[in-house]
Amino acid sequence: QVQLVESGGGLVQPGGSLRLSCAASGSISSVYAMRWYRQAPGKERELVAGITSGGSTVYVNSVKGRFTISRDNAKKTVYLQMNSLKPEDTAVYYCNADLLIAGADVAMNYWGKGTLVTVST
Repeated sequence: QVQLVESGGGLVQPGGSLRLSCAASGSISSVYAMRWYRQAPGKERELVAGITSGGSTVYVNSVKGRFTISRDNAKKTVYLQMNSLKPEDTAVYYCNADLLIAGADVAMNYWGKGTLVTVST
């Protein structure tokens, strides 16, 4: 079974830090782009950060300078280091990745189940 599993969410105070992890597992031939999305209550899901297989990164403006996305290709894992957290960062954070499954001809997009990040006093 191919899956993406997030970890690292929790409750932090404003100004604090968290590091999220997402590991891909299963019969995967190749991992292409990996991304972090988030969805706050009553809001649409938004792209937070993305990273290509070659290491190029993109960020939504609201997290630039505070968040860093990285990956470990050997571990098929993507990370999101979140610093200087603000209450408005509170959301469920979802891992997303383009994966080529063993035996398949084309890559497909997969989602994790999400991990909750709460920034509050």
